[in-house]
Amino acid sequence: MLAQWLTEAQHIVVFTGAGMSTESGVPDFRSASGLWRTHNPQQLASVDAMEHNRDQFIEFYRARMKALENVKPHQGYGVLNEWSRNLPLSAIITQNTDGLHEAAGNKHVIPLHGTIRELHCQRCKLPHSSEYYMSERRPYCQCGGFLRPSVVLFGEYLDEQHLVAAELETGRADLFIVLGSSLTVSPANYYPQLAKKRGAKLVIVNYDATPLDRYADLIINNRSIGDYLQEVNSRL
Repeated sequence: MLAQWLTEAQHIVVFTGAGMSTESGVPDFRSASGLWRTHNPQQLASVDAMEHNRDQFIEFYRARMKALENVKPHQGYGVLNEWSRNLPLSAIITQNTDGLHEAAGNKHVIPLHGTIRELHCQRCKLPHSSEYYMSERRPYCQCGGFLRPSVVLFGEYLDEQHLVAAELETGRADLFIVLGSSLTVSPANYYPQLAKKRGAKLVIVNYDATPLDRYADLIINNRSIGDYLQEVNSRL
């Protein structure tokens, strides 16, 4: 069914969540080490921690960056990259910050929460390599500003340009595919409903049921996303 819809679609949009990443072995940072067992990750990944608890903020993100060093995109990322070349897959909207879509070669990614693979200066906004967090020296820009991960922290708003782009692409979609998102938080649960309202077919591929399943034209549960995408791709 999805293979047929893919060939008939004129504007395909994919939305990915944490389930897409965990199949590649992206660790759950909440259980990454003893530090996260005794500290609330939501407090460490916050504006307040960046400003008032900087040592643990740096340690938290250094651990997360190191945990991604040997993580490679699974086969499903390659399928999406192929679809972006051969089908009208116009955008991948993602909740994930691990950069795996980009690592797989996809050029049409809208990272709603930014990327952990890059830094920028909190003062002058100049981009910097994440290598600054790999050393033990304090990460500061030449202007003296603090270098922070280019992710949306708790206490910050999502990037307005990303939100506008995501809404624009969603509104144009005639096929909207959700991969690995529980769709329990905003804006993740907004885009599938917008797509459906605008007349798109909605496909939800998630290991567990989601609150938006009742709107979906096709639901796939209890399946590996990578295996399922390869299976669909083999039918094209």
